[in-house]
Amino acid sequence: MDDLEFGKYDDEQNDPTGRSENEEEIKKLSAEINNGKITNANDLEAIVNYLFEKHKYEDALPLINRLVEQLPFSAEVWLRKGIILNHLQKYKEALECFEKAQNLNPNDPEIFLGFGYASENLGKFEEALAWYDKAIEIDMSNDDALLMKALVFEKMNRFEDAAQIYRSILDSNSNHKEALYELGYCYDCMEKLDEAVECYNKHLNLEPYNHYAWYNRGIVLNRQRQFGKAIESYDMALAIKEEFPPAWYNKGNSYANMGRLFDAIECYRETIRLDERDVPAWHNLGNAYEELGMYKEAIACFTQALKYNPQHYESFYSRGSCYDSLEDYKKAYNDYNDAIALCRNYPEIWYAKADAAYNLGKWREALYSYKMTVRFDPTNMDAWFNLGETLLEYGYYNEALKAFNKCIELKPNWADPYYTRAKVLFLMRKTYDAVESLKTSFKLDPEKRKLFEQEFPGVHSIKEFTQLLLDK
Repeated sequence: MDDLEFGKYDDEQNDPTGRSENEEEIKKLSAEINNGKITNANDLEAIVNYLFEKHKYEDALPLINRLVEQLPFSAEVWLRKGIILNHLQKYKEALECFEKAQNLNPNDPEIFLGFGYASENLGKFEEALAWYDKAIEIDMSNDDALLMKALVFEKMNRFEDAAQIYRSILDSNSNHKEALYELGYCYDCMEKLDEAVECYNKHLNLEPYNHYAWYNRGIVLNRQRQFGKAIESYDMALAIKEEFPPAWYNKGNSYANMGRLFDAIECYRETIRLDERDVPAWHNLGNAYEELGMYKEAIACFTQALKYNPQHYESFYSRGSCYDSLEDYKKAYNDYNDAIALCRNYPEIWYAKADAAYNLGKWREALYSYKMTVRFDPTNMDAWFNLGETLLEYGYYNEALKAFNKCIELKPNWADPYYTRAKVLFLMRKTYDAVESLKTSFKLDPEKRKLFEQEFPGVHSIKEFTQLLLDK
């Protein structure tokens, strides 16, 4: 979303100097000013206006300073200097200029817009809103003030307040391009996706070559899981501006969501060609390779992501998963540790680390990591089950029993924890409870009966089991 241009002047008047406004002439005039050959205020103003229109604010600043010296009581000159300073991001100095302009002309709404813009960029949003309100009080139809106020609301995440302003503008002018565009953005943030698409469509009917609007429309369509339409929208953005990395990246995401991973890879690679430091593109490229089982290629991508952002824990985790798939558990374990150091409360990383630690024979680390997994995600049945199995393996029967009971609590129709809990109960010499647990597991999954007979081939010779356990 682009910042709104403000304080626009109608400078399409004749040059008071009568000179041609071309680059060479301006350079010559600027040199003459610097050498003291030109001191006429009209000449200075004409050159300042030209440089301002060409967005050459650094060049305009010393000349506007000269003009201020000559016309210290001109509110317009102070206003222009403040606007130039705003564009140079020198907001505190700009505020001083707007204050001088206001003292000379207390009722110019353009001055209040300057105040508001500088305050907004200093993070003083409430002050900015107050300045824009003053501009609106003077001129209720001032669309610039209304738009700038709405943009502040957006920065404050007050999207409904912003949307209300855009709707009021559209009530007066249904073809207001900026209001349609920004209202689409607000609806997107408010999860009103159909309305967002409608606004972007109306905007694009008026402004068909706005690649940002096509791009934003694609984002919304992707969120609606209309991936094909999203790709068409990104393609329109790229037809207008081919070197547009965000469109390539999000087009890749849409392809990935459709399962067209090779097309996604092509898009991510184009993103990286345009911006080799794009960490999300490297990461998602790695994800695509990982999903295709191309683990070495995926590892190379995640490594590149970490080269450009060593704090990207997602790439440590994903690279660890690739090493895990290649059964390089040591490297996987190390990557999971690095990921946890950056993001300690992510249960999936703890779970992955637990499995890697177990495969490395680090059973205490595995137990701790399973416990951390269920601490951060108490509903993770698989982690509870793995925790129970590891506790059982290392003789912690009471804790193992609690873990399997938790599995049963979370998923009462899952046979596995009943079956493994029975083993714990047998070891704790709670035979009746063990048999009851076994019978439940057999009822839920008849294959568990065959498994039990394979694991305990002598069970048929035990009388109490014959009736309690083996009844068909």
